[in-house]
Amino acid sequence: MREGPDIARIASLVGDPARANMLNALMGGTALTASELALEAGVSLPTASSHLSKLMEGGLLTLASQGRHRYYGLASAQVAGMIEAIIGVAEAVGPKRVRPGPRDAAMRVARVCYDHLAGTLGAAILDKIIAEKWARREKDSRAVVFSPRGRQEFERVFLG
Repeated sequence: MREGPDIARIASLVGDPARANMLNALMGGTALTASELALEAGVSLPTASSHLSKLMEGGLLTLASQGRHRYYGLASAQVAGMIEAIIGVAEAVGPKRVRPGPRDAAMRVARVCYDHLAGTLGAAILDKIIAEKWARREKDSRAVVFSPRGRQEFERVFLG
Protein backbone atom coordinates (compact mmCIF):
# COMPACT_ATOMS: atom_id res chain seq x y z
CA MET A 1 0.00 0.00 0.00
CA ARG A 2 1.28 3.43 -0.90
CA GLU A 3 1.52 6.32 1.50
CA GLY A 4 -0.14 9.62 0.70
CA PRO A 5 -3.63 11.00 0.15
CA ASP A 6 -6.38 8.39 0.24
CA ILE A 7 -8.13 9.16 -3.04
CA ALA A 8 -10.04 5.85 -2.90
CA ARG A 9 -11.85 6.99 0.26
CA ILE A 10 -12.89 10.28 -1.36
CA ALA A 11 -13.85 8.50 -4.58
CA SER A 12 -16.06 6.07 -2.65
CA LEU A 13 -17.82 8.97 -0.92
CA VAL A 14 -18.49 10.73 -4.22
CA GLY A 15 -19.16 7.50 -6.14
CA ASP A 16 -22.40 6.60 -4.38
CA PRO A 17 -25.32 7.79 -6.59
CA ALA A 18 -27.34 9.30 -3.72
CA ARG A 19 -24.32 11.17 -2.35
CA ALA A 20 -23.35 12.29 -5.86
CA ASN A 21 -26.86 13.74 -6.32
CA MET A 22 -26.58 15.54 -2.98
CA LEU A 23 -23.18 17.01 -3.84
CA ASN A 24 -24.42 18.05 -7.27
CA ALA A 25 -27.44 19.79 -5.67
CA LEU A 26 -25.05 21.83 -3.51
CA MET A 27 -23.08 23.04 -6.53
CA GLY A 28 -25.47 26.00 -6.84
CA GLY A 29 -23.81 27.52 -3.79
CA THR A 30 -26.93 27.43 -1.62
CA ALA A 31 -26.85 25.40 1.58
CA LEU A 32 -29.72 22.91 1.85
CA THR A 33 -31.46 20.99 4.64
CA ALA A 34 -31.32 17.22 4.99
CA SER A 35 -34.93 17.02 3.76
CA GLU A 36 -34.11 19.00 0.63
CA LEU A 37 -31.06 16.84 -0.02
CA ALA A 38 -33.10 13.67 0.54
CA LEU A 39 -35.46 14.84 -2.22
CA GLU A 40 -32.53 15.58 -4.54
CA ALA A 41 -31.07 12.15 -3.86
CA GLY A 42 -34.38 10.31 -4.09
CA VAL A 43 -33.93 8.69 -0.68
CA SER A 44 -35.72 8.77 2.67
CA LEU A 45 -34.64 11.24 5.34
CA PRO A 46 -33.00 8.55 7.54
CA THR A 47 -31.01 7.30 4.53
CA ALA A 48 -30.06 10.87 3.61
CA SER A 49 -28.89 11.50 7.18
CA SER A 50 -26.61 8.47 6.98
CA HIS A 51 -25.15 9.69 3.69
CA LEU A 52 -24.71 13.23 5.05
CA SER A 53 -22.85 11.88 8.09
CA LYS A 54 -20.42 10.06 5.80
CA LEU A 55 -19.88 13.18 3.68
CA MET A 56 -19.30 15.25 6.85
CA GLU A 57 -16.83 12.70 8.24
CA GLY A 58 -15.04 12.74 4.88
CA GLY A 59 -14.60 16.50 5.09
CA LEU A 60 -16.70 17.22 1.99
CA LEU A 61 -19.53 19.13 3.71
CA THR A 62 -20.04 21.79 6.34
CA LEU A 63 -23.03 22.15 8.64
CA ALA A 64 -24.54 25.43 9.83
CA SER A 65 -27.47 25.76 12.22
CA GLN A 66 -29.98 28.58 11.91
CA GLY A 67 -32.68 28.36 14.52
CA ARG A 68 -34.10 24.86 14.38
CA HIS A 69 -32.83 24.24 10.85
CA ARG A 70 -29.50 22.69 9.88
CA TYR A 71 -28.03 23.56 6.51
CA TYR A 72 -25.43 21.54 4.63
CA GLY A 73 -23.01 23.08 2.16
CA LEU A 74 -19.86 22.12 0.30
CA ALA A 75 -16.84 22.34 2.59
CA SER A 76 -14.69 24.41 0.25
CA ALA A 77 -14.10 25.74 -3.23
CA GLN A 78 -11.69 22.83 -3.62
CA VAL A 79 -14.55 20.34 -3.07
CA ALA A 80 -16.70 22.25 -5.59
CA GLY A 81 -13.80 22.16 -8.05
CA MET A 82 -13.47 18.40 -7.60
CA ILE A 83 -17.20 17.88 -8.27
CA GLU A 84 -17.00 20.17 -11.29
CA ALA A 85 -14.03 18.21 -12.64
CA ILE A 86 -15.83 14.89 -12.13
CA ILE A 87 -18.90 16.26 -13.94
CA GLY A 88 -16.67 17.31 -16.83
CA VAL A 89 -15.07 13.89 -17.09
CA ALA A 90 -18.45 12.13 -16.80
CA GLU A 91 -19.88 14.27 -19.61
CA ALA A 92 -16.85 13.61 -21.80
CA VAL A 93 -16.75 9.84 -21.42
CA GLY A 94 -20.53 9.20 -21.15
CA PRO A 95 -22.92 7.47 -21.11
CA LYS A 96 -25.42 9.49 -19.11
CA ARG A 97 -26.76 7.83 -15.98
CA VAL A 98 -30.45 6.97 -16.02
CA ARG A 99 -32.30 7.61 -12.80
CA PRO A 100 -33.50 4.31 -11.27
CA GLY A 101 -37.12 3.75 -10.36
CA PRO A 102 -40.19 4.40 -12.44
CA ARG A 103 -39.30 5.66 -15.93
CA ASP A 104 -41.96 8.36 -15.88
CA ALA A 105 -40.68 11.41 -13.98
CA ALA A 106 -44.17 12.09 -12.63
CA MET A 107 -44.26 8.57 -11.16
CA ARG A 108 -41.00 9.25 -9.32
CA VAL A 109 -42.50 12.40 -7.80
CA ALA A 110 -45.87 11.03 -6.65
CA ARG A 111 -47.56 7.67 -6.98
CA VAL A 112 -49.66 5.25 -5.00
CA CYS A 113 -47.76 2.16 -3.90
CA TYR A 114 -50.22 -0.49 -2.70
CA ASP A 115 -52.25 1.58 -0.24
CA HIS A 116 -50.03 4.59 0.46
CA LEU A 117 -48.59 7.70 -1.15
CA ALA A 118 -45.04 7.10 -2.39
CA GLY A 119 -42.32 8.81 -4.37
CA THR A 120 -40.37 11.91 -3.40
CA LEU A 121 -43.60 13.76 -2.56
CA GLY A 122 -44.73 11.03 -0.16
CA ALA A 123 -41.31 11.05 1.52
CA ALA A 124 -41.35 14.86 1.78
CA ILE A 125 -44.81 14.86 3.39
CA LEU A 126 -43.71 12.27 5.95
CA ASP A 127 -40.52 14.23 6.69
CA LYS A 128 -42.57 17.42 7.23
CA ILE A 129 -45.08 15.63 9.49
CA ILE A 130 -42.21 14.37 11.65
CA ALA A 131 -40.34 17.72 11.57
CA GLU A 132 -43.51 19.50 12.76
CA LYS A 133 -43.74 16.90 15.56
CA TRP A 134 -47.22 15.86 14.42
CA ALA A 135 -45.96 12.29 14.56
CA ARG A 136 -42.92 10.22 15.42
CA ARG A 137 -41.48 7.01 14.10
CA GLU A 138 -41.98 4.00 16.34
CA LYS A 139 -38.58 2.72 17.51
CA ASP A 140 -37.30 -0.29 15.53
CA SER A 141 -40.36 -0.17 13.29
CA ARG A 142 -41.68 1.48 10.15
CA ALA A 143 -44.80 2.57 12.06
CA VAL A 144 -45.61 6.26 12.51
CA VAL A 145 -47.52 7.35 15.63
CA PHE A 146 -49.46 10.63 15.52
CA SER A 147 -49.73 12.88 18.55
CA PRO A 148 -53.25 14.14 19.40
CA ARG A 149 -52.32 17.62 18.13
CA GLY A 150 -50.67 16.08 15.07
CA ARG A 151 -53.81 14.12 14.21
CA GLN A 152 -55.88 17.33 14.45
CA GLU A 153 -53.42 19.29 12.30
CA PHE A 154 -53.16 16.50 9.73
CA GLU A 155 -56.95 16.27 9.45
CA ARG A 156 -57.23 20.08 9.19
CA VAL A 157 -54.60 20.34 6.44
CA PHE A 158 -55.23 17.18 4.44
CA LEU A 159 -58.84 16.19 5.10
CA GLY A 160 -60.38 19.68 5.30
